[in-house]
Amino acid sequence: MAKVFCIANQKGGVGKTTTAVNLAAGLAMAKQRVLLVDLDPQGNATMGCGIDKRSVKHTVYQVLVGMVGVAEATVRAEGDFDVLAANRELAGAEVEMVEFENREVKLREAINEVDDQYDFILIDCPPALSLLTLNALCCANGVVIPMQCEYYALEGLSDLVNTIKQVCKNLNPHLTIIGLLRVMYDPRMTLAQQVSAQLEKHFGDKVFKTIIPRNVRLAEAPSYGVPGVLFDKSSKGAKAYLDFANEMVERLGLPVVA
Repeated sequence: MAKVFCIANQKGGVGKTTTAVNLAAGLAMAKQRVLLVDLDPQGNATMGCGIDKRSVKHTVYQVLVGMVGVAEATVRAEGDFDVLAANRELAGAEVEMVEFENREVKLREAINEVDDQYDFILIDCPPALSLLTLNALCCANGVVIPMQCEYYALEGLSDLVNTIKQVCKNLNPHLTIIGLLRVMYDPRMTLAQQVSAQLEKHFGDKVFKTIIPRNVRLAEAPSYGVPGVLFDKSSKGAKAYLDFANEMVERLGLPVVA
């Protein structure tokens, strides 16, 4: 069975997509079978993997409304992992799904069909606590929360943690927080150091040891349609995401990236 993790944070611009894409590529480099599900109508994860969201034949929208299965809709990305793509069509899925019975588990039902074909299934969530995010939370075993070490990030974190607790209580008892990942970190900022220390104090070993620094090469990679860990392996950002992939597989007792 695949380990299903969603990358979630209702705050925008915190590095969810960058984390999802680079973790997928990093795990693939560790010889893991990976499926990346782009559940954001912006389709940034799709484009960041080098897939043209405008011309892709099938998307996660068609999977959610029952038109096609996951196996039929996946596309192979550079980096040797599969992608379930998204585009603007997905924005209409929530409206259509309102009429569906058990609408919050449509993604889980679809993923169950390919569960045995992957070691990891990663879900890139939209920046909102929406029906799409709820589908991801109901589908996942765990949540990875990327966050910047800023005051507003702490405010939003409490809302997300409460949502995860409610989903765990009412819809998905297997859901847990895998860990908090500090991203876009600038050690020169006193506030960043203070917030980082607060996270470690309150969440303990739920905070990943790996810290992702602010890095120009990571920001450039999506424009070339390549994950940052492949675009410039020598950059600080790429090395940090490979360390993060290693930390993830080490926690699960799997082989690390060479």
